[in-house]
Amino acid sequence: MQFDLREALKLEQLEVNLFRGVAPDRESGRIFGGLVIAQSLLAAYATIEKRLCHSLHCYFIRPGDPAIPIVFEVDRARDGSSFTTRRVIAVQHGKQIFNLAASFQVDEQGFEHQAPMPPDEGAPESYPDLIDLRTNVDRLCEKPENLSFMSPIEVRYIAQAPENGRAPPRQRVWFRARHQIGDDPALQQAVMAYASDFGLLGTSLRPHFEGWNPPELQPASLDHAMWFHRPSDFSQWHLYDMDSPSASGARGMNRGSIFSADGRLVASAAQEGLIRWREVK
Repeated sequence: MQFDLREALKLEQLEVNLFRGVAPDRESGRIFGGLVIAQSLLAAYATIEKRLCHSLHCYFIRPGDPAIPIVFEVDRARDGSSFTTRRVIAVQHGKQIFNLAASFQVDEQGFEHQAPMPPDEGAPESYPDLIDLRTNVDRLCEKPENLSFMSPIEVRYIAQAPENGRAPPRQRVWFRARHQIGDDPALQQAVMAYASDFGLLGTSLRPHFEGWNPPELQPASLDHAMWFHRPSDFSQWHLYDMDSPSASGARGMNRGSIFSADGRLVASAAQEGLIRWREVK
């Protein structure tokens, strides 16, 4: 199944601070976490003028139900002279499934520096498209039947040979939106936030087994954070450099740096996820 992410991210305004969105893929049995992040960010943006998000922090509380709409309630926490703060609660069946806090800033100039982009790994087109990797997709990240939510995003993994069936806790991908996003910086950030949730948790799983989602594994995103450093056009190729510095307590910690193709660090991401090993009866 393929869908237009721009249409999927459109929200219906129900009241001044109340919005409604839907999941585009109702047959998958789940709502992709990146979708709720992106929709919540756009709900916050709908209450803001002339400021851009510089950071967001969110928690996944309950599994989403793709069969019904999601209601987003925006709390206008603060409108300052330079910064604006919003909190967004996503609700289904009368219960919170997700919440987000985001901060927005007026355009300002200041000091600049950044970490360097990893060494050149070759052109994105030199690697196969993830959607076409049906035979190897289990090893890379997701089972084929779970990939419909990534159809709006073009993903090309930079191959890293595993050692003894396992691999170091690092992975890199080229990714971009499959369709032009337009000039709206809010939508640009929302689409990038959507894509940033894919594969990040899997980084912490690479040292522990080969493959993805064996029946004994219970993976789930617990929280997600992003920092937007510089404007960028996500219709163009970006490099997602991910690593996992720690796994403990049935949780894996993951970090990601997003670079534009010309080497600018445009965003950073971090996520902790549940990676619980359970007995299957």
